[in-house]
Amino acid sequence: MPGRTDTLEGVLAGPVLEAAPRLLGAVLRHDGVAVRLTEVEAYDGSNDPGSHAYRGPTPRTEVMFGPPGRLYVYFTYGMHHCANVVCGPDGTASAVLLRAGEVVEGLDIARERRGAHPDRDLARGPARLCSALGLDLRDNGLDLTSGALVLGPPPDPDRVSTGPRVGLRQAPDHPWRFWLADEPTVSRYVPAKPVRKRARSR
Repeated sequence: MPGRTDTLEGVLAGPVLEAAPRLLGAVLRHDGVAVRLTEVEAYDGSNDPGSHAYRGPTPRTEVMFGPPGRLYVYFTYGMHHCANVVCGPDGTASAVLLRAGEVVEGLDIARERRGAHPDRDLARGPARLCSALGLDLRDNGLDLTSGALVLGPPPDPDRVSTGPRVGLRQAPDHPWRFWLADEPTVSRYVPAKPVRKRARSR
């Protein structure tokens, strides 16, 4: 009899720190391109100062509060889209940021969208992944449980690495980034730049 971790719905209904590494190796399909996920980050809503939903629901973060299996897409720095898979019980905000992956279908389409980049870089980073898949704010709230996201077999625990999330000033040391070791598509770790205090004028 299949267990909870054998189905996408079961995985996404569970705690985000269990769902995130289980999504490694899953395949996300959208608009002619498929990407095998190699790197993700977990964000635990009200328990996580690094989460967009830490202070409760807003019009921007409403989709993060469920149901699980929806796509949360946001626009950042005035130029990039990033995509997250909503997890946890309906009404509780948690999500997995899709950081990087390998294009496994629709390579020519991804190359056209991304321009002159090595294939390993087509979806290497959350903004690049969205660009390769053609994801933007119009896809916010997309239901992934109807076939757009397909689990792979559970990853070998010896291949799953963990470390701090990229570029965060809030809760920067939480080891909630998960990636498949020795995958060339995994993005480079960059810590957040410290905020410089302005000198007081005398």
